[in-house]
Amino acid sequence: MKNALLLLCLFINACHPYSSPNTPMMPGDLQLAATLAERVWPAIPPLSPPDGLRPCCAFGYNVRAKFLGISVPFFQLSNVVDPDNTGKHHYNDSWKSTLTTLMGMNSEHDGIIYTRRGGFIDLAHVRDTADNTLWLFSQIWPALGRATTIKMSNELGQRIIRLRQFSPPENTLARYNLSVRLAAYLAFQLAAWHEVAQWYGFQSVPGYPETVSAFSPEDLYSNLLGARIATDILNSGGASTLQQYQHSMAQMLPQALVQLQAVGPQATRFHFDMLDGAWWNSHCRLPDKFLVRLRNYSVSNQRQPSRPADNVPELWLTLPDHFDHHPLSQFARMEIWRGDNMANLPSPLLMYSYDDFAVLAQQAEKNDRHMLAKIGSQCD
Repeated sequence: MKNALLLLCLFINACHPYSSPNTPMMPGDLQLAATLAERVWPAIPPLSPPDGLRPCCAFGYNVRAKFLGISVPFFQLSNVVDPDNTGKHHYNDSWKSTLTTLMGMNSEHDGIIYTRRGGFIDLAHVRDTADNTLWLFSQIWPALGRATTIKMSNELGQRIIRLRQFSPPENTLARYNLSVRLAAYLAFQLAAWHEVAQWYGFQSVPGYPETVSAFSPEDLYSNLLGARIATDILNSGGASTLQQYQHSMAQMLPQALVQLQAVGPQATRFHFDMLDGAWWNSHCRLPDKFLVRLRNYSVSNQRQPSRPADNVPELWLTLPDHFDHHPLSQFARMEIWRGDNMANLPSPLLMYSYDDFAVLAQQAEKNDRHMLAKIGSQCD
């Protein structure tokens, strides 16, 4: 019996080949909505969730810092990355990735790159949302149609992904495509909530405020790019194993940057210099909130890049929120329930959902506008 089962498995694998780790992975045309998968690819087993978020970059370069109000001498964050040397990609499921990044020993290179069509791109945000898309797909695909709750760590409130009970499509390929779309849709919502939570007082490291990063102009465009790249990987069979996914990300990310017309490190620093005093303030130090002076408070999954004037057309990024004429919110929802430490976040009557994020962001924008008018060009 065991030999018969083994032969059957070998036959099935022969009839359903998968993309090998060495198969070139190409992203789709970013100007267009992501295409659907043309076949059901072997699916990665359910993954552990990513372990927090990568240390991302404050807007600007050679950014200085202070601790307990005292300047830290001889410390600067370069922030700028060469688009031709983005390094490997590691699914962020271990605190070791964070540690090696902070020590400058990570073979995954994260930082900011300027692109003529998409403005500034933060690679940490791209990678984080790509990883979350893969993780959510690994949870959604085997549970599609069943009432399921995916609980995550608190970010001011308790984060929950609620998969609804419904009759999934009879066609297996349609079920696969719906799972991919739901994963990207929800992964972007996780990113949008993180921006809201940072503004209202969430701290990954207690005592170190993150408000400087909230709604930074490049953040959510970068997150949406990550969701799109992961979608293309899943739809082209590039994530049947974790090793294959990491290889696919390392291939696709530089190619996506080419579509966005990324420039080299010197040109990225030039664009930062041209925006100093308008978009950021090089005289401020982390964690001064108004080191970042321009923010993008939109939480929409149809995104126009924040970029200075250029003579090449901008590239809008879009993320589908429907499948087969049905809104994706009909199948799943992200919920934020009351937490024990909600900092400055108003306690919801019951919970917050994605529909509430825009109102919270608008209030943040109103308050920031008032504060900037009050302090002028000075830091806090």
